[in-house]
Amino acid sequence: MQDGSQIFIPDSFIALHQGRNHKLLTPLAEVAARYELCEDLAQMLVEQAQILYHQSAPSEAAILKTMLMGLQGEGAVVTPHEARWVILRLAELLGWKAPELAQPES
Repeated sequence: MQDGSQIFIPDSFIALHQGRNHKLLTPLAEVAARYELCEDLAQMLVEQAQILYHQSAPSEAAILKTMLMGLQGEGAVVTPHEARWVILRLAELLGWKAPELAQPES
């Protein structure tokens, strides 16, 4: 991220806040704040996903899809696109294969 900030926002997250012309639809400071929230969520879910995997031993994909439904549930603090990003980031952090996740409707 520019503007003197030390935060690096991955292109995959920036793309969530861009229009078709690749221009940001959201102010950069807000994108940075949303990124920090989503990255923190992904980091916090690592331990919970590992516990679920070792306790109930469902598939990695099933755990990730269940967590996605939780992130998109009532009172969600992230948008559906951000929730999908969080789950893909979580899979990356865990070293799990990312499940096939439908793109949320715009």
